[in-house]
This record gives sequence, structure tokens and C-alpha cells, in this order.
Amino acid sequence: MNMITEEMLADLRGEMMASMSSKRFRHTVAVEEMVARLCGLFCPENRLLLRAAALLHDVTKEKSAQEQEELCRVYGLAVCDTDRLAPKTFHARTAAAKIAVDYPQFAHPTVLDAVRWHTTGHAEMTLTEKLLFLADYIDLSRTYPNCVLLRRYFFGANPEEMQMAERTELLRDTLILAYDMTVRDLLEEGAPIAVDTIEARNELLLEKERSV
Repeated sequence: MNMITEEMLADLRGEMMASMSSKRFRHTVAVEEMVARLCGLFCPENRLLLRAAALLHDVTKEKSAQEQEELCRVYGLAVCDTDRLAPKTFHARTAAAKIAVDYPQFAHPTVLDAVRWHTTGHAEMTLTEKLLFLADYIDLSRTYPNCVLLRRYFFGANPEEMQMAERTELLRDTLILAYDMTVRDLLEEGAPIAVDTIEARNELLLEKERSV
């Protein structure tokens, strides 16, 4: 696969603008900006890849639950009854599958994995998966109280002034808080909680316990 360039990203951004609602597009470019900022703190070498992932992470988000299931059928993705109770999780899977088919120039493993796991997370997340997950939660278009709180928690700690080890601990603790908020909201809604989310949270808690 060719390297991703600024010109490719600009073309992709224009395509997303034409295919999404204005609200979804504003969120999409805000995630791109946030993930670029996070990459600057953790892995500048992955900035272009994660900006592409950000632009594509919600490429199927605005499709209905029925349309999502049809995409799963087309792409050969298994669907169970629990999935149907949590239709908001479909788009991460269908987006990753769509990228591989319709946007092969961006189908780098880092892009596909970050998009695939940006909603639920999973155990043993890579750094790049964590960064897109967090960017999607705290981008500047988000005004939901939990998103504002999490954004203040992370940037209020002044990560730019930290050494990498301390910054990595902040990322871990921020993700734990994000999972706590997600689980609490799902419980209040009476919605199912993805096993991947539980496993992701548990792994981070164990990691924190071992570091004490």
C-alpha cells in the first residue's frame, strides 16, 4: 500500500463531507484534529494513519440498524441477538470492513484495527487503538458532560509537560474513567455491555494494580 499523504487525506475529507450529515462531518474532522494532537504526545510517526482512521471511523454510522445488518451480511460478519440489542456497536465493524473493500488505499492494519475497536475497545489494545478510542470520546465537538469531564481530566493534567512514562499512566487512567462512564451509562439505560468493553476495562485495572 502506498504511504498516506496530505493530499490523500484532503481528498478523503472532501468525500466524507459529501457523504455525511453536517453534524457527523463536524464530529469527524474534530476527531481527526484530536487524534493528531494525541499522536503528537505519544506517537508522531502514526499521525497520518490515525488521521485517516479518524476520517473513516464513522463512515457507516448514519445507516439504520437494518442497513447495518445488511452490511454485516455483505461483508460476512457474524451477528448475534446481543449485537441486535446494541446496534450502536455495529458501525465500528462495518466501517472497518467497508474500508478494506471501498478504500483500499487506506486499508493499513493500523487504520483498520483502530476503526474496528473505537467503540467498544478490547483487551490488549494497541496504543493507536487507544488513541482513536479516546479522540472519539473527547474531541472538541463533544459537549456531553462526561465527554467534557474526560477532556478536562486528560488535558487538565498538562500531559505536554510530562515524561512519557507519566503520560502513559495518564492515558491508562483516562481510559479507565472512560470505560467507567460508558458502563455506568449502559447500566442506567438497561443496555447490554459488550464483553470486549468489560475485558478492556479489567485489563487496564490490573495493569494499574501491578504498577502500584
